[in-house]
Amino acid sequence: MLELTVLTGDATDPQAQGPRIIAHVCNDIGAWGRGFVHALSRRWPGPEREFTRWRAARLGALQLVPVAPGLWVANMVAQHGIAVRGGKVRTATGIHDSDVPPIRYDAVRECLETLTVHARELTASVHMPRIGCGVAGGSWDRIEPLIVSTLCAGDIATTVYDLPGPDVTDR
Repeated sequence: MLELTVLTGDATDPQAQGPRIIAHVCNDIGAWGRGFVHALSRRWPGPEREFTRWRAARLGALQLVPVAPGLWVANMVAQHGIAVRGGKVRTATGIHDSDVPPIRYDAVRECLETLTVHARELTASVHMPRIGCGVAGGSWDRIEPLIVSTLCAGDIATTVYDLPGPDVTDR
């Protein structure tokens, strides 16, 4: 089993040789526009374009989008709706009161299991921000063990990137 590496840096600029996959969490309503996706869209239009075309996005699904030779972005659907102001969540059926953050940990696990298979097939390392811990409202104390028990346990070299500064969530 490999250890999870945590670096200060930019997850859109993976620090590794060879094939690489950048993983991040998406929602199940097809919205793209807050958090880490801004950084992705500044570098490559493909992940957003393909995600918004992908109408079959369900919790636990993963879409692998090539962005450069030997580099892919994994759009992982592990967020039910999106958080809006005042403790509300917008889902496909409207805006609802909710005291539950949009992250869905079972969907994170399913996505990471699928990602492990893709990374093995591509002999790729995996790179990500602290997925699910920003706008999705998840807890790193719950996400990190999922990464370790899937990717790291599957001997996939995995690096988490924290941007410089005091906030260490997926931005």
